[in-house]
Amino acid sequence: MRHFGFQVTARDGAARRGRLQTAHGPVDTPAFMPVGTAATVKGIQPSQVAQTGAQMVLSNTYHLMLRPTAETIDKLGGLHRFMRWPGPILTDSGGFQVMSLAQLRKLDEGGVTFKSHVDGSEHRLTPERAVQIQDLLDATVTMVLDECTPWPATEAEAAQSMELSMRWAARCREAFRVRPGYGLFGIVQGSVYPELRARSAAALVEIGFDGYAVGGLAVGEPREAMLRILDETVPRLPADKPRYLMGVGKPGDIVEAVRRGIDMFDCVLPTRCGRTGLAFVRRGKVVIKNARHREDPRPLDEGCPCPVCAGGFARGYLHHLFRSDEMLGPILLTLHNLAHYQRLTAELRQAIEAGRLEEYVACFHAEQAKGDLPPL
Repeated sequence: MRHFGFQVTARDGAARRGRLQTAHGPVDTPAFMPVGTAATVKGIQPSQVAQTGAQMVLSNTYHLMLRPTAETIDKLGGLHRFMRWPGPILTDSGGFQVMSLAQLRKLDEGGVTFKSHVDGSEHRLTPERAVQIQDLLDATVTMVLDECTPWPATEAEAAQSMELSMRWAARCREAFRVRPGYGLFGIVQGSVYPELRARSAAALVEIGFDGYAVGGLAVGEPREAMLRILDETVPRLPADKPRYLMGVGKPGDIVEAVRRGIDMFDCVLPTRCGRTGLAFVRRGKVVIKNARHREDPRPLDEGCPCPVCAGGFARGYLHHLFRSDEMLGPILLTLHNLAHYQRLTAELRQAIEAGRLEEYVACFHAEQAKGDLPPL
């Protein structure tokens, strides 16, 4: 049985190149986890997700608790067998839904009472129950239940929210069933207030976790505030544990977070944007529905090795698929976007290993600033 552990194999400034060892296989970091909220990365098969280079995916406790229920997934052999993904899976605890579904929940010291967005039925989620659900799912990485503090929040509001999350984190630690190859991550909260973030990080380190996430960012605050909080927070987290920035994000934000010592990311952007016709490329973005692509024979991104670009699918054809509402269009752009994100993190790993991260970052931002290629 594999043990859960993290090894840093190279450093460049604050950035780290590492490897996370788990019961379901290794994860090379910096790593991007495609989001499979309801036990599926929307629109593509698990084998295709793996072909993009992804080693680990994310699913969601709240959504799977409602449908089909954790007990059903457990009876069917656990989440890995259920969704046909043999690799590591991280499950978000439902803390984000504490914020995003504020109109459907009641919060108290014990936990959260939700009204299901599916059928209106009432459900109770406590720290202990959140951990139990993730255990039933057979999540490789379990996340503590927290309150994802909304933005904007006053310092007093953020402090009250953070302190509740820290009490819940201690309860999650007590409830977690320790076994080889499985880990439990704590989540730093505190909104945009450095002193609160420092207190949160210290509380989590004292409790002791297998990894540490930075939550409550990318929820509407200015980008500069997010980066400032990372500058303040990341150095306070243990150097020998993985660091996970939840819900981020845009390629440029991933690059800047890696520079600051973050190891793991997740975000719905590559899949959601793929379904709506936006492709991420080396020179920024391509809105494939725009008429300028109608007769363009070029791939989305010259030199991209993904199955879409290397497979010969022209911009003109992709434009046609979206204009015709053909389902293949969203599938192909989803594949490309996920491969683009995996290519980005692979290049970041290589740059850190070579001690050339700052050179890579400068080239990355210069290419992004150019914008998409002009039409032929």
